[in-house]
Amino acid sequence: MGSNGAAIVTGASRGIGRGIALALAGVGFDVVVNYARNAGAAEEVGREIEGLGRRAWLVRADVSVGADRERLVAVTLGAFGRIDLLVNNAGVAPDVRADLLEATEESFDRLININLKGPYFLTQLVAREMVKKTGTGTVSSSKIVNITSVSAYAASVNRGDYCVAKAGLAMMTQLYAARLAEHGINVYEIRPGVIETDMTGPVKAKYDELIFEKGLTPIRRWGRTEDVAKAVVAVATDLLPFSTGEVINVDGGFHMRRL
Repeated sequence: MGSNGAAIVTGASRGIGRGIALALAGVGFDVVVNYARNAGAAEEVGREIEGLGRRAWLVRADVSVGADRERLVAVTLGAFGRIDLLVNNAGVAPDVRADLLEATEESFDRLININLKGPYFLTQLVAREMVKKTGTGTVSSSKIVNITSVSAYAASVNRGDYCVAKAGLAMMTQLYAARLAEHGINVYEIRPGVIETDMTGPVKAKYDELIFEKGLTPIRRWGRTEDVAKAVVAVATDLLPFSTGEVINVDGGFHMRRL
């Protein structure tokens, strides 16, 4: 089977990123599996991608560090010669859920650097390469996907830094969509709701009650990593060619106002 191209998925060793990487391999993409710490988990994802008949390239890089971002792009180009899809998925939650009036600058800086500054400038690097490739005809269609969160608009006063970072990522989607459309590069925001991952594990009891007893979401179940991955696949396989700057909610209907 021929390749659909090369994709970078940041934070691909676990959770939503892992699901996205495997789903992309399933539809013919070679995948750069970016991770920050867990080499063992990244290696397992790589083996699973290769088991699907695609090539996997593992790159340890902290997206909050400029030199790491540059290396991630350089290694991808060295391995595959092109970047057809960038999925900005890497993100962290605050170490401590602190009240807005008690939260620290250290936590704010950490979340902004990883969740917003990192993808902002990684996208800049990748977009430059995409523009070059589309200009020479090497690549006919490139795409960028930002994985945000309902926290981009739903205020949680015990993790304001996370909300602010995700809101910034949402605006970043609009900015790059406006700038890159003339080059045939579409940019999308996929906005997950409550997804069952190790990140949400510590609050499982809270959300079990909200979902199943209080009807937090019209679709009364936890979101799954494959729900998000399917939305990425729809974008990646060009099912939304006349859309850019689009927000795709994967949240069980949480975003709807209801009486």
